Amino acid sequence: MFCVGGVIFSVVKEIQRINEREIERSDYSESASWHAQYKNTAWIFAGNMPFDLTEGDIICIFSQYGEIMNMELIRDKDTGKSKGFAFLQYEDQRSTVLAVDNLNGSNVLGRTLRVDHSYGPKPRRIKQEDGSFIEEPYVPTQNVAPKMIEGRTKKKQNIKVFKKKRKLIMI
Repeated sequence: MFCVGGVIFSVVKEIQRINEREIERSDYSESASWHAQYKNTAWIFAGNMPFDLTEGDIICIFSQYGEIMNMELIRDKDTGKSKGFAFLQYEDQRSTVLAVDNLNGSNVLGRTLRVDHSYGPKPRRIKQEDGSFIEEPYVPTQNVAPKMIEGRTKKKQNIKVFKKKRKLIMI
């Protein structure tokens, strides 16, 4: 168990070291940042989380950097208990940069979080009757995104209303 924690700690430190090196450079550009290689994905990986965190707890922690659209908390198939890591998809890719830079290495209930860019959960492997496996691609369900209500118009202007926590937000 200590080796696993040691590996997580070294990945956290490496991401922090890369970020510090980018800050020190005087010729910084967004396209030259190490985050640029993940410009086509809005997913992050969050690992080494306390096992008793719920989906709601994780959303509270990570939503401070952007609107979360989808989350997959990985659980044990037999017991249903959290395995301590999750994949989160933000509405905007820029939120992933903020989450990685600000939450990687932070302490939550005595555990050092590892937060890094990701391409989302792997395809699920399903065992066939003959013993072979097939891969079922992961399809995001947007299980965290607020539901959109359409159909209200005012002064010939369409207004989209989002319902979130008993509050209407007009844009």
